[in-house]
Amino acid sequence: MVEPDPVESPLADNEALRLAPGDAPTQQQWEAAAAAVLRKARRLGDDDADADVWARLTRTTLDDVDVPPLGTAASVADLPGPGLPGQAPFTRGTAAARSEDGWDVRVLLADPALTNQVVLDELEHGVTSLWLRVGDGAVPLAGLDALLEGVFLDLAPVVLDAPDDPLAAADALAAVVADRAVTPAAGTNLGVDPIGAAVRHGRDADPDAVREVVTSAARRARELGALALVVDATVVHDRGASSAQELGWATAVGAAYLRLLVADGLDVDDALALVEFRLAATDEQLTTIAKLRAARRLWHRVAEVAGGAEASRGQRQHAVTSRAMTSRHDPYVNMLRTTVATFSAGVGGASAVTVLPFDAALGHPDAFSRRIARNTSALLVEESHVAAVTDPAGGSYAVEHLTDGLARAGWDELGRIDGAGGVLAALADGSVLARVEETAVRRRAEVATRTRPLTGVSEFPNLHETLPDRAADLTGGVGVERWAEPFEQMRDARTATPAFLATMGTVAQHNARATFAANLFAAGGVDTVTAGPTEGPAEVVAAWTEAGRPAVACLAGHDRTYAEWGEELVAALREAGASWIVVAGRPIEGTDDSAAVGVDAVAFLGRAREQLERQSA
Repeated sequence: MVEPDPVESPLADNEALRLAPGDAPTQQQWEAAAAAVLRKARRLGDDDADADVWARLTRTTLDDVDVPPLGTAASVADLPGPGLPGQAPFTRGTAAARSEDGWDVRVLLADPALTNQVVLDELEHGVTSLWLRVGDGAVPLAGLDALLEGVFLDLAPVVLDAPDDPLAAADALAAVVADRAVTPAAGTNLGVDPIGAAVRHGRDADPDAVREVVTSAARRARELGALALVVDATVVHDRGASSAQELGWATAVGAAYLRLLVADGLDVDDALALVEFRLAATDEQLTTIAKLRAARRLWHRVAEVAGGAEASRGQRQHAVTSRAMTSRHDPYVNMLRTTVATFSAGVGGASAVTVLPFDAALGHPDAFSRRIARNTSALLVEESHVAAVTDPAGGSYAVEHLTDGLARAGWDELGRIDGAGGVLAALADGSVLARVEETAVRRRAEVATRTRPLTGVSEFPNLHETLPDRAADLTGGVGVERWAEPFEQMRDARTATPAFLATMGTVAQHNARATFAANLFAAGGVDTVTAGPTEGPAEVVAAWTEAGRPAVACLAGHDRTYAEWGEELVAALREAGASWIVVAGRPIEGTDDSAAVGVDAVAFLGRAREQLERQSA
């Protein structure tokens, strides 16, 4: 490596920023440094080996794929090569270089009151393609021509989403294109996905009906010069699927459609050219990047087995910021979630990205939230230059390790679906959605114990916020289990009576646990009143009485204070008439419940709310 010219580099004279030859830290040095931190935090014993840091710090995904704390060359030594961008197996992207425009900025429009002016405004301010949800509760099919007035259909792709009658929507779009005598822009898609629509709306996926819709859509698409199908894997993501289950589902549905098209007489390469995949992007940055890369690897293998030419095996990817990760409460935090998700989708190589507005969980977005959504992509592409490099994560030990792990786990899920007889059979026997539900249960437990924290919901809640007023979206929330819902249901039904924080001792002595308890109660829609600094049981009981004798009294103090007069305070509160006494921290003799880090917050709050509601009844 050539040393920088000390005249040209402002860092050249800073010896602290330079490594002399041979000075690269060893793995043993890193283990020793990490072990020292863990011992200080009491997460590693003095007698434990430094190498035990790997076991302490390695976490697993919901697919039980290991995510080590540090990527190493050894972790990728035995992995297959990811190839180059634009080359098989397309792990690193379907094109050798990214477009100068970065990615296709695709807006979802579903408001039944949508106007042509809104459509044009989106296109004039950075949107490059339209995703139109058509049907009941969404954009009326009859108004499609007027809605697209002034839209250059040969420049801006239109992607349809009409689960109730996809062929009628396809015919309506074809009529608009024919009337204007234009060739639809590359990427225009009839958006047909009968299997996904059946899962989204809780309908049976009849094999004969699926075959008819898929093959008919393919004929219409070829006549129109457009894509025909969208394999929408967000339908299982929104129900709680893990990344590997989403990958397995997408690959299985794509393979099912491919078989139907080939059986109808299409060449494999022609059939491959009709399909686009839609995947969810979450705020779990590395997982999203790896998932998109793994999806391309899996689809390449399926296309290869099907006999497709290498040039036809690349996967068209449309990434959508996750509906499930968004919250209705403190919705402005969703801006942060969607920014991370969009960054991850771009780095992961998605060719089209939809940023759902931060208020989408509340209803149809307004002009401000739509602008923030499209500007998220604009800022990442134009100012942060995220798309300037093709596959910037390529070669990262951590990302390559995770990509391989998710690809293998996704392939295993595909095998389970195929072993059931294919995706339609796996839906019919309930096996595929049963596995998704098992994952959803596991995630719910992580949310409940706050090992998967949700900022603004389970952590740092703003109980007295005023939510934006939005017209209800009757279609966008169908089939979506948002992770925040258990807490938000409690927040929506705030208790009339507050809980009492029996703050023990000085502010310095009680502040940490009082803050913990107040946030915990607020997450469940319970306000709190506090005793303030106190010097003994008598002052706490007096403050409790003055507060109206709340049914729930929570002790909050230091362990030493608990030891000194905790039991005495519990007895005094009992004698005064307190019916349900809890403690922030480890249990104290005589208390009814306790809450510490790792508690099942949903269950604890349910018990507390029951006591408060009984008092106010």
